[in-house]
Amino acid sequence: MNDLEETFGARDLIKKSMLKLDSFTAISYVDLFWTLLISLFIGLFIYYIYKKSFRGVVYSHSYNITFVIMTMITSLIIITISTNIVLSLGMVGALSIVRFRTAVKDPVDIMFMYWSIFAGIAAGAGMLPVAILGSIIVGITILLLSRKKIKNATYLLVIHFTDEAYDAVKVQVTKLKGVLRSKTVRKGITEMTVEIKLKTDNTFFVNELSELPGIHDVSLVNYNGDYAP
Repeated sequence: MNDLEETFGARDLIKKSMLKLDSFTAISYVDLFWTLLISLFIGLFIYYIYKKSFRGVVYSHSYNITFVIMTMITSLIIITISTNIVLSLGMVGALSIVRFRTAVKDPVDIMFMYWSIFAGIAAGAGMLPVAILGSIIVGITILLLSRKKIKNATYLLVIHFTDEAYDAVKVQVTKLKGVLRSKTVRKGITEMTVEIKLKTDNTFFVNELSELPGIHDVSLVNYNGDYAP
C-alpha cells in the first residue's frame, strides 16, 4: 500500500512539474518600464565612455550605437526567459545557432560588448544596483586608463629620403628615441618607418625633418595596435 502511494505521489509530482513548464510568470509592466529605462541610461553611459576613450583611427558612430541597443535587447531577453523554463531553453538554442560575420579586431571593442551584455543581464535579472554601480566603476576605470595612454601616445614616423640625408635622419631619430620598424629601399629612395612616443602634442620636429636636404616627405601617423610591415 505504501509503495502504491509513493508511486502515485511521484506521478503527481512529475505532472505538476510538467504543468509548471507550460506556465508563464506574470510580468509587471512597471518593472519592465523601469528596467528598460535604466538599461537605456546605462547604454547611453557606455556610449559616452566609448566615444570619450576612443583612441583608434576611425570612430564608428553606428558601432557605438550598437552598445545602447545591445544593453536594452539583452535585458529584454533576460526578462523574457525568466518567465518560463521551456522558453529559456528554446532561447538558448536559438542564440546558439547565431553566427556573426563581422570580425572585431580591437580587444577594447570586445570589452565594451561584454560590458553591454553584463549591464543588460544584470538589469533584466532585477539586479539594478549591480548594473548601475558596476557600470559606474567600469566607466571611471576606463577613463582613467585612457587618459594615461594619451600622455604617452605612440606614433609612426614615415620618412622618404635619399642617401645624402641618411646621416641627418639618423641623428633626428636618435634624438626622438625612435625604434626602427621597417626600412625599404627603392631606386635610391629609402622609406623608413620609426615608432616614437610623444608626451606632448609638439610635432615641430616633422617640419624640421622635411626641411633637411634629401628629404622627399615626412608623415606622422597615430599608432594603435600591432605593426605588421
